[in-house]
Amino acid sequence: MSTSRDISKEQELIGQQASSGWRLLVDRFSYKALVGNVPYLAFLAILCVYYISTNKKAVEVQRELNSKNEVLKELRWEYMDVKSQMMFAQMETEVMKNAADIGLMPMTLPPFEVTKEQKQK
Repeated sequence: MSTSRDISKEQELIGQQASSGWRLLVDRFSYKALVGNVPYLAFLAILCVYYISTNKKAVEVQRELNSKNEVLKELRWEYMDVKSQMMFAQMETEVMKNAADIGLMPMTLPPFEVTKEQKQK
């Protein structure tokens, strides 16, 4: 019989501890506890707002960076295209074709020096 009394006392203690645990939990979230923790909660709210704004700014910067990289790729391809066209246009045969359009012909004779004869006095 003593064991049944001990077991019932232990169950009462466990029940009291459980109810006191709920009371402690309710007391932590009571109005008085919330008012006492206003500075801490305000600090947490400010940190949350700062985190959200910083994250939003980082996403905007990343999107802008991606768009700038796309523009840079397009400009690089355009540069390479123009460079290859200029290299092709500077070839001797292309220069001769373009010169023939405006009436210039390549020399058929070797170059010679023109000198002016000086008069003797």
